[in-house]
Amino acid sequence: MKGNIGQMMKQAQMMQENMRRMQEQLGTIEVEGQSGSGMVKVLMSCKHETRRVSIDPSLTADREMLEDLLVAAFNDAARKVEETVSQKMGSITAGMGLPAGLKLPF
Repeated sequence: MKGNIGQMMKQAQMMQENMRRMQEQLGTIEVEGQSGSGMVKVLMSCKHETRRVSIDPSLTADREMLEDLLVAAFNDAARKVEETVSQKMGSITAGMGLPAGLKLPF
């Protein structure tokens, strides 16, 4: 039994180190959200840091439409961040046998 606990502790430490490295890597991965057929683009890191916003000049005349397209582009980028993070974290947690609904990082 003591050997199993020691092995589990080693696995937990290894997973913690893998998680730390993955968090660092996620800060360098960028995704682009778009709306209005690419008229508004948002570049965001996988740590939800906005890096750049590009707006087609033709949209500056219609403020309400521009606001709506900005919201849609940010939401698209955030959705892509979540998909990317989930995919990357899945490679770390695969085979751990986590209970259904448990999502890492906590």
